[in-house]
Amino acid sequence: MAKIAFLGLGVMGYPMAGHLQAAGHEVTVYNRTEAKAKAWAAEHGGQFGATPRAAAAGAEFVMACVGNDDDLRSVCLGADGAFAGMGEGAVFVDHTTVSETVTRELHSAAEEKGMFFVDAPISGGQAGAENGVLSVMCGGDEAAYARVEPVIDAYSKICRRIGGSGAGQLAKMCNQIAIAGLVQGLSEALHFAEKAGLDGRAVVEVISQGAAGSWQMANRYETMLDDHFEHGFAVDWMRKDLGICLDAADATGASLPVTALVDQFYKDVQKMGGGRWDTSSLFKRLRRLD
Repeated sequence: MAKIAFLGLGVMGYPMAGHLQAAGHEVTVYNRTEAKAKAWAAEHGGQFGATPRAAAAGAEFVMACVGNDDDLRSVCLGADGAFAGMGEGAVFVDHTTVSETVTRELHSAAEEKGMFFVDAPISGGQAGAENGVLSVMCGGDEAAYARVEPVIDAYSKICRRIGGSGAGQLAKMCNQIAIAGLVQGLSEALHFAEKAGLDGRAVVEVISQGAAGSWQMANRYETMLDDHFEHGFAVDWMRKDLGICLDAADATGASLPVTALVDQFYKDVQKMGGGRWDTSSLFKRLRRLD
């Protein structure tokens, strides 16, 4: 069992840190809103730190799940950042979806201090975090990954090292690119079924058992048809992720026409007031266009 710090107690981080504590690790948490860190400690029996540095002091592993590039820098760097509290040989594991650029920047900063940095973005949503069945795609040093993989097992169903620093984030971009097209395709299929006068549930019951089946179809079609979107992965966060994908595509020369188009559809959803709606709200956009 290890001494672990967990930074960021959002809808993903809160249950992930809980799984670590339940697995027998000694967990200290940090959250920008301290009341949530205190609540987590009261619920799970762990400790909380007033700053990332305080939480990370003496930890063998420091996990983070925050919002964006700037949030990640703020919990890592500076006098109160986690790097200032970590010792030589400690491993920082970033579960945030961020750019490859900040990942490699922080990897280098950690390396200069004799520490390790593993980028380990996650997929599976809030339900995956709560049930401990996330998919984790990692980049970084092989030896550091080998040390942290058994720890990540507390909240994952699969964890794989894809390559060197930044490879995990690039794999997460592939994940978001695939999801964007899938959700739009599912939205159009349900929209077409409605316009054609078909029972959407009956249609999905049949086509989900064939080549059209997907996680999105299995887990989102009912809430889509019920016009329920106050749950799941927010459109605002998806647009942040797709922006990272499109920037990386420009840098690598990849062509992402469908991703770019769906990103604009999500912009329409934001204009509808749906920034906090689930990503499946692309269907609501089509209904609104009627």
